[in-house]
Amino acid sequence: MRFLHRLNPLAKIAAPLPAIVALIVSRDIAVPLAFILIALVLLLVGAHLSGRALLGLFVVLPVAAAVLAVSFGLWTDASRVDTTPVLFQLGDYRFYLGSLLVGTATSLRLVAILVLSLVAGLTSSGPDLVRALVQQLRVPYRVGYTALAAYRFVPRFGHELEVIRQAHRVRGMAAGRGPVAAVRRWLGYVVPLLAGGIRHAERVALAMDSRAFGAHPTRTERHLVPFRVRDGVFVIVFWLVTALVVAAGILRPFPFLEAP
Repeated sequence: MRFLHRLNPLAKIAAPLPAIVALIVSRDIAVPLAFILIALVLLLVGAHLSGRALLGLFVVLPVAAAVLAVSFGLWTDASRVDTTPVLFQLGDYRFYLGSLLVGTATSLRLVAILVLSLVAGLTSSGPDLVRALVQQLRVPYRVGYTALAAYRFVPRFGHELEVIRQAHRVRGMAAGRGPVAAVRRWLGYVVPLLAGGIRHAERVALAMDSRAFGAHPTRTERHLVPFRVRDGVFVIVFWLVTALVVAAGILRPFPFLEAP
């Protein structure tokens, strides 16, 4: 298991927070690029990434960033960047280099925030995060584990929906094509899915009551998620790297966007 998976989830959330704050106020291209590279290196070295995750990080994300850069550039006020070269012109509309740079900066900021969030999102599980919140931040376990139980309803509903679909196919109830037939099929899924959800909620409630859930202000934990020295070192090192990136003079606005 690589090192990111062994860290406390709270450490992986706290470490990128200063970088995310810096990205919110950044108006440059180099700052988001620096944080994107840092986050990608962390994920490649410290996380087990599936093929789908690698495809999303290195194919889907760059394409989305390029599309957003052009889109944001089209919405940029041309009067603020009309001193830069014109890239193309359609009728009276002119697309300036400054517009593309502003759009690129905005797009990279969003991508950097997303990739920094994935440091925790791709290497932490929901139960471990809830346990860390309860054990380190003293979140009431009634709140934490109730939210976790509700979160686990989602895959359960997905499984039950697939079972209902297969049952309808066996009974010949999935015939027909077009939007009307699709709506009819989905309406047929609602009642059994709702009934299954209610039955599952009752079973969960009975299981929690049988374990005296909520009877005491605190509760013992079978699985501990401690905050170790390595977690503190990871947070401090990440904060130092963030400070170096910001203090290096990279955080500066584009010259043509400065106030007159």
